[in-house]
Amino acid sequence: MMSRTYLPLWITFALVLLMFAAGASQFDGFASLRVVTNLISDNAFLLVTALGMTLVILSGGIDLSVGSVIALSGVAAALLIGPYQWHPLLAFALILPCAALFGAGMGALIQYYQLQPFIVTLAGMFLARGVATLWSEESIAIEHPFYDAVAEFGLELPDGGWLGATSLLTIALVLLMLVLTHYSRFGSYIYALGGNSQSAQLMGVPVARTTILLYATSSMLAAMAGIIFSFYTYSGYALAAVGVELDAIAAVVIGGTLLTGGSGFIIGTVLGVVLMGLIQTYINFDGSLSSWWSKIVIGGLLFFFIALQKLLSRSWQQKAGGKA
Repeated sequence: MMSRTYLPLWITFALVLLMFAAGASQFDGFASLRVVTNLISDNAFLLVTALGMTLVILSGGIDLSVGSVIALSGVAAALLIGPYQWHPLLAFALILPCAALFGAGMGALIQYYQLQPFIVTLAGMFLARGVATLWSEESIAIEHPFYDAVAEFGLELPDGGWLGATSLLTIALVLLMLVLTHYSRFGSYIYALGGNSQSAQLMGVPVARTTILLYATSSMLAAMAGIIFSFYTYSGYALAAVGVELDAIAAVVIGGTLLTGGSGFIIGTVLGVVLMGLIQTYINFDGSLSSWWSKIVIGGLLFFFIALQKLLSRSWQQKAGGKA
């Protein structure tokens, strides 16, 4: 049973190795530290978003608001740093708790009013995107010495590799979420909630508090992703990150997390994001393929992993029925 639980994770890992080997065999420079570090930096904001999405899906929920929260946090940062002349760190210190409160509000609605996460977070998506557009329909440039200093900070690696500040922050967040999810009581609550919320409550799991904290964490990580994204673009834009919530869900599912909750791994989500990034990198190296091929391949992978999840779930149910 445990081997079947890990099967999607091993398949994703094998696909990452296969994709990397295919690129390395066809293109010079594909198998270099420069490509690997670029893969991390280019997908840092998506990975941070997907970390929060993993927690929510593990609990049996969904969060469709993350893309809009990314845009809203970017616009808020640009306005505070630009017209209002706030220091970026002070702006971030305001944005992150506000995002957490926004997520906690959605979690409270889901828990206390027994509303579907899909509907509540869909409303949150429209609300956050609408507020961002109301604040500014145009892209707002960010010009501040702190942004220049962050852009220059990083670790130089051999073979042209470079781990910038945003990449280092992303790696730190991955390690933090690994510990939180797999080695803490809060993580065990998440898995219990995703397995069966009623049974979890009978076992003494604080279901209400866990649900609210989950959505608060997801929104705060989305806001962090928005801040990271602002370091790429040096701007805040209300139409940024459209569809990122779907990319995050795709990365989580490709990483082996069950959409029904209760089974999955943070490292699987990391592999899912890396695999999606490798597909795009391969297309860029090839030069003759349309960028839309990445969407087609990812769509095919999603169908495959959803079918695999269904087969594994049916197998587990039959095995449990046989034991009973």
